[in-house]
Amino acid sequence: MPTVDLVDENYLRAPIERVAEAVHDEARWRLWWPDLRPAVFMDRGTAGIRWNITGALVGSMEIWLEAYEPPLGGVLLHYYLRADPTAPGSGSRRATVSRRAGHLHSLRWARSGKQNLWNLKDELEAHEVGQ
Repeated sequence: MPTVDLVDENYLRAPIERVAEAVHDEARWRLWWPDLRPAVFMDRGTAGIRWNITGALVGSMEIWLEAYEPPLGGVLLHYYLRADPTAPGSGSRRATVSRRAGHLHSLRWARSGKQNLWNLKDELEAHEVGQ
């Protein structure tokens, strides 16, 4: 079982095409995950994207986009991160960590992931309200 095993989701009141465009923007990846190197292994178009990751963590990550039907419309964005911390300086070799250290890694990535998701939600929903 990976040290960091996160599942999160949120509703975004925006067209799925706009959310998918944002999720596929590689410049955002560098902002969202500055200490990770994501490599796409499955581009699912408007349904999302899956990555292998190296850097501070080694494992996999996914954003799955699910169209939310009327009356609300919008998108459910599902986020998955399954990874282990890497050994210092390796970028790809799993480190052995204590249970407490693993918990702290999970908290860090959970907070970061949630903040990124809320920022995206605020940005896209503000655009929708402004139209």
